[in-house]
Amino acid sequence: MLDVPSRFNVLRDCVEGSPAFQDEWHVCSLMANVGMGPVLPPATGNGSDGDTGVIPNTGWYATDQYALEVIVHNRMRQYECLTDDPAAATALYVPYYPGLELQQHLCGFNATVRNGPSSEFLQWMSARPQWAAFGGRDHFMVVGKTTWMFRHKEGDDSGTQKVCGNNFLEQPESGNMTVLTYESNIWDRRDCAVPYPSYFHPTSARRANGTLAIRDRVIESCASSPSRCGFIDCSHGLEGSITCRSPRRLVSVFASSRFCLQPRGDSYMRRSSVDAIMAGCIPVFFHEASTFKKQYRWHEPDPESSGNGDGRPYSVLIDPDELLEGKVDVEGVLARYTDEEVAAMREEVIKMIPRFLYKDPRVRFEGDTRDAFDIAIDEVMARIRRIKNGEDLGRFAADDVMVAKGS
Repeated sequence: MLDVPSRFNVLRDCVEGSPAFQDEWHVCSLMANVGMGPVLPPATGNGSDGDTGVIPNTGWYATDQYALEVIVHNRMRQYECLTDDPAAATALYVPYYPGLELQQHLCGFNATVRNGPSSEFLQWMSARPQWAAFGGRDHFMVVGKTTWMFRHKEGDDSGTQKVCGNNFLEQPESGNMTVLTYESNIWDRRDCAVPYPSYFHPTSARRANGTLAIRDRVIESCASSPSRCGFIDCSHGLEGSITCRSPRRLVSVFASSRFCLQPRGDSYMRRSSVDAIMAGCIPVFFHEASTFKKQYRWHEPDPESSGNGDGRPYSVLIDPDELLEGKVDVEGVLARYTDEEVAAMREEVIKMIPRFLYKDPRVRFEGDTRDAFDIAIDEVMARIRRIKNGEDLGRFAADDVMVAKGS
């Protein structure tokens, strides 16, 4: 793990008990508990905030959707194969937080302000002795936003439209590294997507026979739900924003639903698609770039273990053009699925839960369940071994095989 100077750490002033921790929306509070965020208080069970007692009282946190940089850093500190000898290492992890750094001046600032801090870091990093051996191609890092926020090019600041993001991933140094993002460009893949962090971070393995605590609550909630569709309205100013920031409210709605609709927002992927998986809800996508098969290919179900081959059903994809043209309607498509088909799809979703969650970074996990971190790191290690064996790995091809392309 690269030893990064504190001047590049946006959380360097986050000291427990400082005034920053008194503000629940301050980055220090949001990144508390090694990135998992504030502990969710015990459920009231009275439904006052949309909580119906669906989720258990332990292992759940108000995790910010952009917290993965901090969570992975703290998991890496516990990584069993971590070494102090760079020469002996297969790969070198870079604990820099480009997403949190960008968040301080995300939109409306000039290019110098948005690009400056990350450019300074890249210059520092590329001057380290560890960089020289492979030109950074044995380095990897996590970027806690989508790829689009870091790929602004020269000239993007022209015009009157407010510009958001910077050019961090367009720089030659970052182009040499293996970068994990929340969402990659499936048509020009230069990084690989890993799941957003959801709210559940266990400290020990759960039973593999399907008896997940949340699953039982999901079944009970779905059986007793009188409505055909649950909807959380985020459009009413501060009140809507607070409602949509309530993990218990969100997960309760997902857990009481058969299908969870995932239309694209500012980009193709949504954090709520991962939240839906954690609640045992079948995700419904409206664009191929939103699907796990295209984005989270490392983490989607294993065809051999599911027994369903490449056609294993765990989600629904509705053609957006047909929807807009009135050729299909959402309710009509979903109504075609029988209770038996829905139950089978939910079984596949439940199997996916361990592959999409991030364990509590503060403990050495007891059990052999591999989480999203384990899967991603194994894939990164395999890729960098191939680089060191002389393969000129460039961009991620559509079939997840690396094509030869100089970086």
